[in-house]
Amino acid sequence: MDKFESMRAFIRVVETGSFTRAAANLGVSRTTVTQMVQQLETQLRIKLLNRTTRKLNVTSDGAVYYERVVRLLAELDDIESNLPGVSMAPRGVLRVDVPSPFANIILVPALPDFHARFPDIQLDLGASDRKVDLIGENVDCVVRGGEIKDNSLVARHVGDLQLGVYAAPSYLAQAGTPLHPDELRDSGHRIVQYRWENGLPYAMVKGEERVKIEGRYVLAIDDGNAYLTAGLAGLGVLWLPEYMAREHAANGALVLLFTGWRIDPMPLYVAYPPTRYVSKQLRVVIDWIVELMARHAPRVSVAKAKHR
Repeated sequence: MDKFESMRAFIRVVETGSFTRAAANLGVSRTTVTQMVQQLETQLRIKLLNRTTRKLNVTSDGAVYYERVVRLLAELDDIESNLPGVSMAPRGVLRVDVPSPFANIILVPALPDFHARFPDIQLDLGASDRKVDLIGENVDCVVRGGEIKDNSLVARHVGDLQLGVYAAPSYLAQAGTPLHPDELRDSGHRIVQYRWENGLPYAMVKGEERVKIEGRYVLAIDDGNAYLTAGLAGLGVLWLPEYMAREHAANGALVLLFTGWRIDPMPLYVAYPPTRYVSKQLRVVIDWIVELMARHAPRVSVAKAKHR
């Protein structure tokens, strides 16, 4: 077996914590991955992993070897991609996960231009609002709104989403138009709740007044596209990024509420594992996302308010 392939197999076992998941990520059998790691241990004459039927741990020697091998393979990729006779165009497959509305409204419509510029990059795109295990699922990077709470990830702040409160005309005709956020606490009003780990909605501020509305809901959703559809159907009041609401507000399908109130922008991040080598193709994709956000939701220069 090729030693470099064995090293890559060992890296995936460490990162996923499982021979089975590593094999699935690499597209080979579990037996093959096991043999690759065993071959490394035989050649090195050290134990890299402690494995039982229930648990897998990296040995102290294995941890040192892992760190060195990650750097070695990264340097090898750099050397090969920068040889004079090697094409400088970035190429390869990248697994990227983004929120579903971001994919539908911003990213996918821009892909024809991206692929015209970088025809040799293949994107395996996950479009969902679920929390992704980057290591376990072998995802190169994710785009997520809200502060990144996982300190084990490298996060790059790429944009700020302007937020507003919206409702469909059909909802307002039935429940009335609220003039103050506190009115959403009344039994006559309801919201569509977004099941988001960072705790939307953010606080609303007007002068010295600060209000955070939980509200009564009849529907809670964990997908951004379905959340928007529920609001358009008149099921309740929504907290939306401006890029999601723009078209619907322009054609009258949604009405912006509480125009005198301010909501702090939601930061948007690209995040990736610190152990993941930032390849040329990954750098290209991240820079492209930064370009998109500069057009659709540029970073704000003013300091964020302390309270949300």
